[in-house]
Amino acid sequence: LLLLFHKDPSFAKTTSDPTMIIPVRCFTCGKVVGNKWETYLSLLQADYSEGDALDELGLRRYCCRRMLLTHVDLIEKLLNYNTEAAEITEG
Repeated sequence: LLLLFHKDPSFAKTTSDPTMIIPVRCFTCGKVVGNKWETYLSLLQADYSEGDALDELGLRRYCCRRMLLTHVDLIEKLLNYNTEAAEITEG
């Protein structure tokens, strides 16, 4: 589980795209996969199957493919627990 913490509590409000926490590299082989997440989602929206989208992105190894297939986007749920940011918005 990768978590994003920042010292500045207003970070979640000022960041342009806080919606992605995906590992930057494949855990097994080290290939960069973090930059492919948004493209992967757009290919899925364009009615590609999961396998075809991963092939289009050049992810041939099953270790890299699992990084995108098994990713669960939890950032919205994690932001609910940022109590410092909630105190600033309330105050």
